Amino acid sequence: MKKPSATLPPTEGRLKGSAAHPLRSDPTLSQTPPYQNQGRLHGALAYRLGVDILKGVYQSGETLPNEIDSSSSLDISRSAYREAIRILAAKGMVESRPKTGTRVTERARWNLLDPEVLGWMFDTEPSQDFIKALFELRLITEPAAADLAAQRRTDADIASMRNSLDIMARETLQTEAGRKADREFHRTLIGATQNEALVSLSSSIEAAVAWTTRYKARHNALTRDPVPDHERVFDAIAAGDGSAARWCMESLIRMALQDTQKAAAH
Repeated sequence: MKKPSATLPPTEGRLKGSAAHPLRSDPTLSQTPPYQNQGRLHGALAYRLGVDILKGVYQSGETLPNEIDSSSSLDISRSAYREAIRILAAKGMVESRPKTGTRVTERARWNLLDPEVLGWMFDTEPSQDFIKALFELRLITEPAAADLAAQRRTDADIASMRNSLDIMARETLQTEAGRKADREFHRTLIGATQNEALVSLSSSIEAAVAWTTRYKARHNALTRDPVPDHERVFDAIAAGDGSAARWCMESLIRMALQDTQKAAAH
């Protein structure tokens, strides 16, 4: 299914009395009523409502449209709408209570590191404060992870990282193949720490790497080749030099932040 548009202005996305619906104006959700694939639709509904919440179309404390109005206006099953709400609730973005309906929670409760939520965030225009926060998180975790990886990596880890670097150099980060290799490099590095708490963060870190890279590409700012930065991290880890690996990873992240800030300025 084609991904619903996230570009509707608030005046089209809001519920206006009982006659309007926040998803009615999105043609991708009503091309073939009743919708033929309810299983896929609940993901599209969750995406659209999630993006609207992130954009501020729905503010914290506001009530979302109820499932009866939503399902009747969109010709979808009530179960599909309920499943979309369950997806958002699992991400901490909404809560449902008897008689009061489904309300948007305060932002502090949102799981912003959920890879899917990160994707929704970057489908809007994330604030520079949020982008900086992602890089601060990476600076807190990844240099230490590189240090541990240098001490604990296996031959298989080294081979996997080397393969990822070769693909990145050949394909560049302008391509999906190159970006996938970049994610694999970071995933393998964190896995090489053999620290299950760090490994549990790997999907969020991968998503942060992926979406900030896409953000730079969207702003036509992938002008500096980051592969040499990754090569220096790799060389330090392969040599078992934890201090050098930590320093090289910190340098890589700081350079990536500079690149991203330059992209935002264009």
